[in-house]
Amino acid sequence: MAEPLAETTGQFVSDVISKSTHLNHLKQVQSFLVVAGLSHSPFLCFKLLRFSTLRLSNISYARSIFDRFSYPNTHLYAAVLTAYSSSLPLHASSAFSFFRLMVNRSVPRPNHFIYPLVLKSTPHLSSSPFSTPLVHSHLFKSGFHRYLVVQTALLHAYASSVSHIPLARQLFDEMSERNVVSWTALLSGYARSGDISNAIALFDEMPERDVPSWNAILAACTQNGLFVEAVSLFGKMVDEPDVFPNEVTLVCVLSACAQTGNLRLAKEIHAFAFRRSLSSDVFVSNSLVDLYGKCGNLVEASSVFKTANKKSLTAWNSMINCFALHGRSEEAIAVFDEMMNKEDIKPDHITFIGLLNACTHGGLVTKGREYLDLMTNRYNIEARIEHYGCLIDLLGRAGLFDEALEVMVGMKMKPDEAIWGSLLNACRKYGHLKLAVVAVNNLVALNPNNGGYISMMANLYGEMGNWEDARRARKMIKHQNAYKTPGCSWIMIDSKVNQFYSLDKSHPKSEEIYMIIDSLMSLGHLGEVLDFSISPD
Repeated sequence: MAEPLAETTGQFVSDVISKSTHLNHLKQVQSFLVVAGLSHSPFLCFKLLRFSTLRLSNISYARSIFDRFSYPNTHLYAAVLTAYSSSLPLHASSAFSFFRLMVNRSVPRPNHFIYPLVLKSTPHLSSSPFSTPLVHSHLFKSGFHRYLVVQTALLHAYASSVSHIPLARQLFDEMSERNVVSWTALLSGYARSGDISNAIALFDEMPERDVPSWNAILAACTQNGLFVEAVSLFGKMVDEPDVFPNEVTLVCVLSACAQTGNLRLAKEIHAFAFRRSLSSDVFVSNSLVDLYGKCGNLVEASSVFKTANKKSLTAWNSMINCFALHGRSEEAIAVFDEMMNKEDIKPDHITFIGLLNACTHGGLVTKGREYLDLMTNRYNIEARIEHYGCLIDLLGRAGLFDEALEVMVGMKMKPDEAIWGSLLNACRKYGHLKLAVVAVNNLVALNPNNGGYISMMANLYGEMGNWEDARRARKMIKHQNAYKTPGCSWIMIDSKVNQFYSLDKSHPKSEEIYMIIDSLMSLGHLGEVLDFSISPD
């Protein structure tokens, strides 16, 4: 009799809570169940737990419901674990502790539903780096390691931690059955650890590729600086049958495209997004603004920004940064002023980095000081090293070295390469050689293997007539195997992006390219000779 009554009451409870939106409603239903003698029904308790977590997002109250239950079954454990694992990394520790509680009680035993849920949390437990191996050991003893869903969850947990990538690979190789999720999990792990060569090799071996796997390799290339390769892979993805790029795909490829500065390709991808009805997505829209800004097409960037259905803070920041990047200081400030009129948008630290950059490019010293003050005093945003870097650059460009040094002394953190570098550039501009030597010495101390800094040091000593120190600096380059970061450029020819580094000979047609450059240089020299030899008559 109890079971039919529980089922009938369950339908009634479902109808009531489906129309409820408040914790008090849930408490009233609980009171009703207590009076009806059904407060210990696993079926009804499960419904209350789901309502508390899904509708109210109140995990703590859901846990209190669970704790009052004398003999919880696997479904109730799974409901609480699902709630914890859906709120990571905030509740990672709670999820793992809850799993240990289940193990210690011994009844019921964790099963193939429980293990994947707790394995979602283990990569987020930085204080317990061996939590994933511990769960692995437990599920191996229980025999659930043979289930594909458990194996895949375990692989994903190992692949989510850089230190556990070798274990992820070992597990992957031992799997008797693999699906596209397993392949993508390991691929993402390689990408996360910066092992791009293994990520690409694994992608090439994949027997089946879905959209998430394509997105994973695109993100891997973009995050590791292989922008040309990312754009090329996107072209292959578009040609794949039954594979349709989504919003994540476009955000990845637009980011790569922005780094190459290829405006033609930018427009092609924008058109593709428009045809697939993806251009209105807030993340795609933000990426398009950033892309057009970096490509120098501020008209198109403004157009995308203005037509966006919903302007997030990221969109406003992107537009401010676009104008700041190209020295359009007044427009950047105007966008900020417009943003301040919106009640639902408040600036963050990135907003003020853009504003300070705009002030730097426009030489707006007073405005720069005002914005830093506004950020710290009105919005209670603590100044980061990027903000100090912008302000010091602004003051240095204006020749206000004393104030720039005061800012550096008052910083809570030590100056980084960007700050010393901006100060060095200002010193060279104004001929402040003594301070320039201090700046370059600090740059060399921060990065002793950067040959560019040591070369600048030698040049500065030479300008001061200190030839002995100049020779000593040049010897440092040889003794320390110092390097100089090469310049890089891209050019698109016949729909293919070609990438070149300074003194680079890796291009398959490098010999022909250098021959043509030599010919052009010879022609240029001949032209100079002819110009001098021909009389004005």
